[in-house]
Formats: sequence, C-alpha cells, structure tokens
Amino acid sequence: MYKDKFPLFKKNDFVFLDSAASTQKPQKVLDSLVSFYQNQYANVHRGSCHLASQATFLYEEARQKIARFIHAPSEQVIFTKGATESINLVASGYRTLLKQDDEILVSIAEHHANFVSWQQVAKETGAKFITFDILENGEINLEDFEEKLSSRTKIVAFTHLSNVLGVVYPVKKMVYMAHKVGAKVLLDGAQSVAHLPVDMIDLDIDYFVFSGHKLYAPTGIGVLYGKSEALEILPPYQFGGDMVEKVSVQETTFKSIPYKFEAGTPPFAEAIALGTAIDFLSDITMQKIEQDEKELTQYLLKGLLDIDDVEIVAPNQNKQGIISFVVKGVHPSDIAFTLSEQKICIRLGHHCAIPIHNRLGYEATLRVSLGLYNDKNDIDIFLNALKKSISLFKGLN
Repeated sequence: MYKDKFPLFKKNDFVFLDSAASTQKPQKVLDSLVSFYQNQYANVHRGSCHLASQATFLYEEARQKIARFIHAPSEQVIFTKGATESINLVASGYRTLLKQDDEILVSIAEHHANFVSWQQVAKETGAKFITFDILENGEINLEDFEEKLSSRTKIVAFTHLSNVLGVVYPVKKMVYMAHKVGAKVLLDGAQSVAHLPVDMIDLDIDYFVFSGHKLYAPTGIGVLYGKSEALEILPPYQFGGDMVEKVSVQETTFKSIPYKFEAGTPPFAEAIALGTAIDFLSDITMQKIEQDEKELTQYLLKGLLDIDDVEIVAPNQNKQGIISFVVKGVHPSDIAFTLSEQKICIRLGHHCAIPIHNRLGYEATLRVSLGLYNDKNDIDIFLNALKKSISLFKGLN
C-alpha cells in the first residue's frame, strides 16, 4: 500500500518489515529536503535577508503543522533531534525538581531511553525509581499501577505503543489516575504517532515525545510537546545562541517557550521535511492508516499463529503494527539471517528494551513492524520465507 510513493521500493524487491526501527522516506519528503537545500537555505531567526526570512517562515510553518497534527498550541511544540533527546530534556529538568524520597514511576515495558534516563535521575536526586508491571498478554497491570501511585509520585513515564509488544496502552485512564495523585505524565509516542491519531487535548498529556525518522521524515529531528505549565517549570536544557533574551556579565535571561529549549542552530531543514511528512500523512489521514494497519496486523498475527513452533510474545489481539515472536528451538539470529538471505528485513535482539525481555523470560526476540507501504503480499512473502527458514533448521536437528 502506497509503495509507489517510496523510491527505495522502485529499485529493490526486498520486503521491509522494520519500520519500528525507522521508516522509509516518501519521494515527497526527499524532494522537500533537497529543494530547501538547493533553493531556500539560510539560517533561521538570525538574518534580515529574504532567504533567512523565508527559511524562518518554513521552519515555523513546520512547527504549526506538527501542532495541528497532534492537536496542540504551536508554542508548546519544541524541536529536538529525536525522542531520546526529548525525554532527556524533561529528565534533565527534573534533576532540579526532585528531592529525596520523591518517586518516579516507570513501566517495565519501556524503551531504554524512557527507562534509563529516569533511573539515572533517581540515582542523582535520591528519588525512588519504581516500575509498574504488565500482564502476561502485554497489557498494563492497572492494579499494580494504581497501587504504586502515591502522593510522592512526581512523574510517571510510559509508552503509548510498546516497541516490543505492539500493545496500545489505555493512556487516558492512566493519565487520569496519575493526575489524581498530582503526578505529571510523560508519554513516549515514538511508535504510536506513526500508527494512530494522537490528540494532546483529549489525552491530557503533560509531556509527549516522538522522532521524525519513525514518521517518514529524516533523521536528526524530533519533537517534545508539553503543557505550558509543565514546560515552564523546567530550566533550559542547553545554553547558547537563539535561546537567550538578554546577556550581561552578571546575568542572563532566557526567551519564553518554545525557544528557551532550542539552543544553537536547530535542525531546521529536517524540521521542514518533517512538516512535509505530516502533509503526506494528513492527505491519507491517520484514521485510515490506523484502520488499514490494524487489519494488516491481524492478518500477520493470524499467519504467525498458524505456523507450528512460532511463539508470539505477549499474545494479544490489541496489537498495532508491531509483533514480536520466537521460534521454538531456533535462535532468533539464525532465523533473521535466513530471512535476510531471502530479502526480508526484520529486527532481532532486545530492541533496546532489556527489562521487558527479562520480565517475560526472553533473551532475544524477532520483531516484525509495519509501515504504510506494507500490504498482504509482503506478509505472505514473509510468512512463506519464515516457514522455509523453520523447515531448514528443523531438518538439521
């Protein structure tokens, strides 16, 4: 589906099922990036010439596109280099806000970026780092979550869509529960934003992060959204040009949000291309993408369940775009290698989420993740190749 919009697939006949790691780029986005560098390039916010003014306009227009895409005011959209930096920006601020015996509550299913960052903040501040559990089917254990929330909980961090399990979590319910005890919530949207419509007003999120490269845009660009009051309590993350208001020998004052968090020359060309990617997705609509990928995910899940010796990690119908599995008796690296020989691109390993692998008893897993360019033919090719791989190794035993 939409494969003809992506130049990579015009020159290659492999099946790409690793979009959770990074998505391929549509021609429209690539053209936007090249055109800007060739015809409109100048630094933003700094020059008085026509090129600089035009570049600044395009950069701020991209911010507005993102704001509309996630249903948020544009001044609450901050550009970073990726979801990881966005999380670290918030975590860095909480180093100054947390004190001993405050509590940080994090899901056991988190990507390392949203796990290790808060773990280290706890070590530096004396706050307690607490994890809440999941059920065997990958769903959040809401009883455990509620039990571990308390008046000492200052920040709760969890993913919207698990990069390992593919499960969509009940964000609105969890946010409501966290806010009841006075905690703020950081939601990792690195996976969800490419698969689902997201609405900051509806979800009532304090902080939301995502990366452009998982959203059909270039690498090196990411977004942090925050409620105004949630951003205002954070000190600047970095210091330098474009984020200062006044500087003297004695004192420096800083600009208001979002600019106080955008020190130095921002990744403005990449931000403009992210805006183009959002135009591309908006033309299709996220509602259609969600529905199409839901159907394709179910088709993939059924196909995997029909293969002997395939074990789904956290078996659950509530999966969107991502399924992890293992083959009984065969190491994941062996399966991945033989699939690669058949021009099938998937992911193997712990997917930067060792704690959830340990929790579920896996050293490594195989992960299939969908993009809007995948269709049932891709799934059929993959399933047939997987059957051949399994037969090969079972025949050797």
